Amino acid sequence: MTTTPARPQPTFLQRTHGFLRRVPTWSVYLALMLPAVSTVVMAFTGGLGADPTRKLEHTLGIWALRILLAGLAVTPLRELTGLSLVRFRRVIGLAGFTYVTLHLLVYAVLDVELDWATMVQDIFKRPYITIGMLAFVLLIPLAVTSTNAMIRRMGPKAWNRLHKLIYAIVILGALHFLLLKKTIQVETLTYLGIAIVLVAYRLLPKRRPKPAVARVASP
Repeated sequence: MTTTPARPQPTFLQRTHGFLRRVPTWSVYLALMLPAVSTVVMAFTGGLGADPTRKLEHTLGIWALRILLAGLAVTPLRELTGLSLVRFRRVIGLAGFTYVTLHLLVYAVLDVELDWATMVQDIFKRPYITIGMLAFVLLIPLAVTSTNAMIRRMGPKAWNRLHKLIYAIVILGALHFLLLKKTIQVETLTYLGIAIVLVAYRLLPKRRPKPAVARVASP
């Protein structure tokens, strides 16, 4: 009597990938927007302290930086651990762009009350605002070209070249946060360090394993 060999059980990584394949990308976007919704609700219910505008602006900005860093970490995470979140990378980027836009709107509408002269003056006189605005401008073409239709229109090579702007954007975002604080803090240096490490990982050439050389048997 023959016995049927037991089928190997899927690994934790395989089970995780199976679960992630069933997760719709839009749900990831909605989940990433929950901190924004929570912070806005707190702003309108008095939960952000004596200066709710500044707190709202800061919270949206720090979440923007976190999410953009998370998007940049997708490739290293896949290469180092085998966990692939590539199908969510674009929606993570769009969530980051949404946070940056909300951060800017809070500054423009609630902080300076759409005083364009003050905004222009801030851009030219305050380095952290100059850097932050530059990062936002660089993000716009990435957000506009984040659809499958734009990838087909541009071609994968041109699209990939354009989206390498994210390397500069995350460094600028971390510098914006560092200069905003006006003093050196562990938190700001941590974000800047993470940004530098992630960009360096993506840009520095990786050592490829040398192909094995077949030994020729001696006669």
